Amino acid sequence: MKRHGILNSHITKVLADLGHTDFIVIADAGLPIPDGVTRIDLALKPGLPSFKAVLDAVCDDMVVEKCIVASEIEVGNPNIEKFLKEKFVDIDMERVTHESFKELTKKAKAVIRTGEITPYANCILQSGVFF
Repeated sequence: MKRHGILNSHITKVLADLGHTDFIVIADAGLPIPDGVTRIDLALKPGLPSFKAVLDAVCDDMVVEKCIVASEIEVGNPNIEKFLKEKFVDIDMERVTHESFKELTKKAKAVIRTGEITPYANCILQSGVFF
């Protein structure tokens, strides 16, 4: 049994397999997940686990070089936008339309679905390298 980090074996495997510039998605409960993309469904009930808790856990185990969000987050979910800005102070945050965001999820290695039920609580994390 692991002593530290993420205990979920599916998330651990995805993170271990990531290469430079690969995408994973942290998603709210409503984001459509494209066919063919691995779905890791953590949603237990509305709000659990939260987007913030899952993102924090993933970022503790992953080198993130870029975060992509829907531009609509600014108006649609200013609390999550503020959280992301504070979380990724030193990381490039790219904004795309929500429709473009959904298209980009087709390139993801996995989508981790949370129980979050606030709008636009989604981000694409682009993998970096630690060297």
